[in-house]
Amino acid sequence: MKYTTKTLAAASAALLSCESTVAFSSNNLSSPRSRSIIGNGINNSGNIQQPQQQQTSTTLYLGDFFNFGKKEEQETTTPTPEEEAAQTGYVDDEDPIEKIFGIFFGKKEAEPMGMKRFGAERFPEQYPAVLDEWADPVEGDDKEMALLRPLLKNTNLETRNLRLTYDANRDGFDPVTFHSKVDKQGGAIVFCTTRAGIQCGGYNPKGWVGYGEARGSIAAFLYILGGKYAAAGAPAIKLRKVGGPGLAQMDLPESGPSFSPDALVIPLGKDGRVARSKLGSYYERLPDGTNSLFGKDSNVQLRDLKVYHGVYAEGEYIPFTDAEPFALY
Repeated sequence: MKYTTKTLAAASAALLSCESTVAFSSNNLSSPRSRSIIGNGINNSGNIQQPQQQQTSTTLYLGDFFNFGKKEEQETTTPTPEEEAAQTGYVDDEDPIEKIFGIFFGKKEAEPMGMKRFGAERFPEQYPAVLDEWADPVEGDDKEMALLRPLLKNTNLETRNLRLTYDANRDGFDPVTFHSKVDKQGGAIVFCTTRAGIQCGGYNPKGWVGYGEARGSIAAFLYILGGKYAAAGAPAIKLRKVGGPGLAQMDLPESGPSFSPDALVIPLGKDGRVARSKLGSYYERLPDGTNSLFGKDSNVQLRDLKVYHGVYAEGEYIPFTDAEPFALY
């Protein structure tokens, strides 16, 4: 339909009036209202263009009805117990009983009253010896220390430098000399070689003080280096303490090292180089049921006997250097 000149003039005047009242900024031009005003123009043929209406559609799903009005949740990560303890000072690795107590007494603190909690990392010798893990080498170990180092995994000597405190061939096969060298030096590892070439010994976590007492420790163990009993790739076989921690070491001033009354006994003195072994009562037997560290022999002659202790700095605390008549571990 064609419009008259008068009609066209009126339409143009209305458009100019709209343009004078609307400030066309970059934001206005992008707004729906601005696009509507601009769209109400006149085409080249003189016809007035009708505004185009945008058609929009929204698709709703079942889940949208349940999430209506809720803000989109941000992705969160659950902190580990260690991270939570570092952030809050509390730990969240409690068992059901601890959770019940927590309702009444509050969450378990990571360090109550500034004291660190008991655990295998801080107190490894409160647990039985590990059988399938081996300590890493330590700088400064000589050839013989390097043989013994893997056995010290999860002990107080695992990363501590070692020193030879007693060598029977050097110091004598004598109990008095033995105790003068080893007493009050802390935990130690005993290493002996039989005349048949068997290399064996034991780890004494509590050391010796020479007071004639039985020193208990669940972390004590016996061992045989190499041989048929060592698993593939393992440097040795270790035999754990059994029957609880008691009688792990018989600390008798008239005798040399004695792992329980019978598991590995080296009397020294009048017995000279004799060593005896009977397994099963206080320390594990060998996998095939053999009840002696020396195989079919219960008594052997030793070629050498040595004891290694940890190196402590001057003034540094050395554990287990006194009697412990009421020890329960």
